[in-house]
Order: sequence, then structure tokens, then C-alpha cells
Amino acid sequence: MSLNSHIEWTDATWNPVRGCTKISPGCKHCYAETFAERFRGVKGHPYEQGFDLRLVPEKLTEPFLWRSPKLVFVNSMSDLFQDGVPDDYIEAVCKVMVKANWHTFQVLTKRSARLRELLNGRLRFAAEQDHIWWGVSVEDQKYGLPRIGDLRETPASVRFLSIEPLLEDLGVFNLSGISWVIVGGESGPGARPMREEWVVSVRDQCYKSRVPFFFKQWGGVRKAKHGRLLKGRTYDEYPRRVASPIPDRAGCVAILNSFRKVFQGSSLVQITA
Repeated sequence: MSLNSHIEWTDATWNPVRGCTKISPGCKHCYAETFAERFRGVKGHPYEQGFDLRLVPEKLTEPFLWRSPKLVFVNSMSDLFQDGVPDDYIEAVCKVMVKANWHTFQVLTKRSARLRELLNGRLRFAAEQDHIWWGVSVEDQKYGLPRIGDLRETPASVRFLSIEPLLEDLGVFNLSGISWVIVGGESGPGARPMREEWVVSVRDQCYKSRVPFFFKQWGGVRKAKHGRLLKGRTYDEYPRRVASPIPDRAGCVAILNSFRKVFQGSSLVQITA
């Protein structure tokens, strides 16, 4: 985990999966790939294998080590629902999230069809949890907007959209059943520009639909230079968070040990991809 995430809309990141593959225009300048590939071949580094897909079962129980409530972005360096991640492994991640309910988990994917299928099936036990937020990435009309329909067809209690990088005007789209919207521009070398009117259009539709709106960044090659102001103000709105009791230290240790026994007794510890 990273306890002090630099991602504006979360507190921490948790990566029981590393690496991914590109599937749409939003992936073109993937920050996670750029970071991971810097360390390819560095012996002993977590990203010694670069951005190749790799399951990391020893990370599964990490949320139990955090006893203070956190907003936790799940798989900031991957996509939990990509084809190479077995259903059993996704279910193990979900069981940890359900049990560690003093945190709020933010799960984001571009593989919305698989998300829809699993949340309506074997992962329904996790879909309906108020402390697990399920989201899809939306970058344009062709690839991004259809993912919203898939998300809406799940029984998720909290659904959100990460409209980043916003690559074009999305036009008018349906926000029914959506609990939160994040918007941001692309950053880093080769960043594609984002127009103000595109962002304002999304903001205004959120306000009309009474959906919390979070403006992350303008982006660009030097994103700090461009900041986060939209029409002279910041937008840091969130859905309502559910507060759950935090177990005492002994309780956390007991939960941690019980999960470790379950995972060590299964095939999960042998899984690699």
C-alpha cells in the first residue's frame, strides 16, 4: 500500500495485482505503465517485470494492517477485471474489502462487461456494500460512454465515473444511478489537451442530476502549473461515506491471521500470470 497517495481523490492505494494491457484510447499514455517500465530488470524491485501482469497474493491482507479509516484506490497500477486475473482471485480481493469495512474502497475498471457479469453473479455479496465504490473509466463517446451502461446494470450500491483523461466532448449522457463523477485531463509527456467547455458540460450535467463532482486536474506536461481550478474554484465533492466500527488491535490481528490461513490453504498463493 501507499499510505500517502498523490492521487487527489483518494488517501491510499492497494495493489494486489500489478501490470495491465491497453484496450482503448484512454490507455495511450498510461502513467502506471510509464512508472513500472522504468524498473524493468531491476532485481528485487516490485516492478522488476515492468508492466507485465502479475498477481501479488502476499498483498491481499494488507488492508487489515491499516486500522484508521482510509479511502483506498484498489489497483492503481492495474485493472482488477482484466482477462488475465482469475475469478477466484478477484473474489479473494472482494472478500478482503467486505471484511475490512472501516475503509472505503474505490474499484475502477475499463473492463465494464466483466464487471457487470461478476457483480451480478459471484461477486454480488460485495456489489451491495456501501463502503465499496465501483467505477468505470470514461475517456470518449465511443469507448467510454458504453461502460456507463454496463455499470448501471450492476447491483452496486455506489457507482462512480472516472472521466480521465477526458479526450473529447461527451455530449449529453445519462447519469441516473451514478453516485460520483471525477473529471481530469491527461498529464505527462505527450498529454492530449482538454477543453474547458468539455469539463463545464460534465459539471453542469452533474449538478442537474445532483451527482457529486470532483475536478482532479487540467493535466498537461507540467500538471502542477495548470492546477485544479475550474472557473475560479476547486471541486472536491464526494458521495456520502459510511462509518463502520474499527476492530481493536487484537481483533485486526485475528482477522488478518484467519484470512492468511484461508489464502495459504488455497491455490491463490501459487497463482502468477
